[in-house]
Amino acid sequence: MTKEEFYKNLKDELGIELTENQKESLLKFANLLIDYNKHTNLTSITELDEIYLKHFYDSLTLSKTIGLHNILDVLDVGSGGGFPGIVLGIVFPNLNITLLDSNHKKTDFQKYAIQELGLHNIFSVNERAEDFYKNGNQYDLVVARAVANLSILSELCIPFVKKNGYFIAMKGNVAEELENAKNAIEFLGGKIDQIDSFSLPISLDNRTLIKILKEKDTPSGYPRTYEKIKKKPIN
Repeated sequence: MTKEEFYKNLKDELGIELTENQKESLLKFANLLIDYNKHTNLTSITELDEIYLKHFYDSLTLSKTIGLHNILDVLDVGSGGGFPGIVLGIVFPNLNITLLDSNHKKTDFQKYAIQELGLHNIFSVNERAEDFYKNGNQYDLVVARAVANLSILSELCIPFVKKNGYFIAMKGNVAEELENAKNAIEFLGGKIDQIDSFSLPISLDNRTLIKILKEKDTPSGYPRTYEKIKKKPIN
């Protein structure tokens, strides 16, 4: 996806029209990612056209399921190279975004990119989700992009969501793991509100956005440690 195709698809498919400053920031972010990736493995996607499609456009498909102009505080769990969080922060400057990742090499890059891009609405935290949860922070929206099985992901993410807020899991093909995760989602206080399946332009890769409404408080004691979650997921 060329830059021009990216701008057109954003406008036509997602209703997003970028300013010139936002276009420049995204291009600079792409180049920072490419250069940094030469010495630190952040992503297997290193061609500019692929970055625009599989990182930038893919991140912004989140707007299919939620009005991002009306959200304040966002947590991006397992944010890796900064997707979707840094992209969202560039395009929606109204968002206060916390990037959370346990890999310090990735959060080192996030902090570098945030500084280079002059983004004052994005913060990067190097910590495991279950440890960071002990700080008591809660968010209007929690997002996670292709991080883990949905049952595991739900336990790591739903506790962070404010009541009446949302957790959105950004996945590929998800039918089987969605069925297996329904009990976990309900137990943790969530309810599946919307499922949006579609294909990316050009590559036609399958994507699914699972929007979960936080209806009730999560039971105390959750999230458990990752080892316990992985060993015995809620079912």
